[in-house]
Amino acid sequence: MSTLEIKDLHVTVETEQGTKEILRGVTLTIESGQTHAIMGPNGSGKSTLAYSVAGHPKYTVTSGTVTLDGEDVLAMSVDERARAGLFLAMQYPVEVPGVTVSNFLRTAKTAVDGEAPKLRTWVKDVKSAMADLRMDPAFAERNVNEGFSGGEKKRHEILQMELLKPKMAILDETDSGLDVDALRVVSEGVNRAKENTGAGVLLITHYTRILRYIKPDFVHVFVDGRIAEEGGPELADRLEAEGYDRFLPEPAAAVEA
Repeated sequence: MSTLEIKDLHVTVETEQGTKEILRGVTLTIESGQTHAIMGPNGSGKSTLAYSVAGHPKYTVTSGTVTLDGEDVLAMSVDERARAGLFLAMQYPVEVPGVTVSNFLRTAKTAVDGEAPKLRTWVKDVKSAMADLRMDPAFAERNVNEGFSGGEKKRHEILQMELLKPKMAILDETDSGLDVDALRVVSEGVNRAKENTGAGVLLITHYTRILRYIKPDFVHVFVDGRIAEEGGPELADRLEAEGYDRFLPEPAAAVEA
């Protein structure tokens, strides 16, 4: 059993207009086997939370704590966070020219586990996972994300999750840019990885469509850098029906002439 605990997290970022506070006191606890969905309008801080936990240098944690099984995540380097069991599936996966998918995956697995996987078993695991994700075996010899479609990039992210077996997986808008078929395949991959490892999942999304395939235990509404409301799956259904208007400030009343 693992626990990712975020307490009163405040995060700033530098902009052209100066320092801007994005997260304004986020508290959230995720345990093994749980799926937490974070929903909210654009600019509410959802992705900032993901990248702050993962250790992106653009974001500065000004106060609060993040621990994984009692260990201080914020004191770890990015690679130490990965070895501790944190995984981030990025909204916009980057291209890595000159590095093949097969080399990337094996190098990552070796770094996370501290030793190289046994080649015969590893090749079998990679082929099996790629087949489950409907990925052409030829992808293994292509450069990481180079020339990949949006759906192919997202499948590659989930392929990493299945093979690296993290304790906690943060999925940042994994559903963006996916057609219906790709959404189903990617969602099945997430469910499979979670079932096989017992990982906790933090799923960031705008829309409820992915939640039809990945059933959340808890739903959190993010507004203006804070959690505005929390509930079960029924909260996502209400958001789909009503939108986020009730969480947003009322527009200023028009001044009568």
